[in-house]
Amino acid sequence: MTPKNPHLRFERSLTSQGFRMVAGADEVGRGALAGPVTVGMVLIDAGAVKPLKGVRDSKLLNPRDRELLVPRIRTWAVAYGVGHASPDEIDSMGLTAALRLAGTRAWQAVLETSRPDVVILDGNFNWLSPVEQPTLFDAGTGTGCDAPVQTKIKADLNCLSVAAASVLAKVERDNLMAELARTHPEYGWEINKGYATAAHRTALTAHGASAVHRRSWRLIPAELLDVAGEPDVEAAGLGAAGEAPVAPAVRNVEAALAPGAQGGEHSERVAPGADPEAEAVYPGTGPESAAASPAADPEAEAEYPGTVPEQAAPAPSLA
Repeated sequence: MTPKNPHLRFERSLTSQGFRMVAGADEVGRGALAGPVTVGMVLIDAGAVKPLKGVRDSKLLNPRDRELLVPRIRTWAVAYGVGHASPDEIDSMGLTAALRLAGTRAWQAVLETSRPDVVILDGNFNWLSPVEQPTLFDAGTGTGCDAPVQTKIKADLNCLSVAAASVLAKVERDNLMAELARTHPEYGWEINKGYATAAHRTALTAHGASAVHRRSWRLIPAELLDVAGEPDVEAAGLGAAGEAPVAPAVRNVEAALAPGAQGGEHSERVAPGADPEAEAVYPGTGPESAAASPAADPEAEAEYPGTVPEQAAPAPSLA
């Protein structure tokens, strides 16, 4: 079933509790193998704002529509911010603390313009508020979110402020991954955005991890490791020294690789507008139109399974 468009009903309901300045927040990149985790935050005046047409959860929009929405969202919002936590920060402090750090950076950007009365956070876990007893990893991260946080499952689908925040975060992170792909073309990040697609896994087996990968995560599946724990190029269908794939043993690698396509041998066969992030999140939504299909996005597949060919990255092996 196709998700409905987000609205302002929940944001407006908070005004009866004395919360008029409402911020929506959402993260992208949580399940990626490479690149930062990113948090977007959009602040609105819930008592006065009008709906903004065209905004949906970022994973249900194609790249062009997301880019076109960015200036409209920035004009529509009272304030906005996007924060990142780097792969090194994810490795050193763990994913939850890194999410909090990225969210704190987005919060601080919003505070430069106005102060939220409350924050709506997608999901059922509050990773944004500072912990009561900070760890060493939380020290020196700046003033965290001190407003009440209201968690809401599927807020990115139903709350317009959260959907808008997801668009800002995804566009900024996707553009960052495309830029990183210039210096690391072998991983196909301009297409997979760092998610665990078959082509990305194959490139990791052939070339190893880069400085932009989350090295504390299980980057290569166990079935592609030999008895010594090293990448097994034969199991991955690679020749000596990581030559082009030949009869790959990895599931769906053959379909995911598009020899001769832009990006070289590790480019993926992706339908126009497909976004690897989206299929993981909205299973079975299917393309509604050429312009509005869930752009085969690796992040979306992690959350809405079945909308894109590749599943999202497995849970990280964090201590």
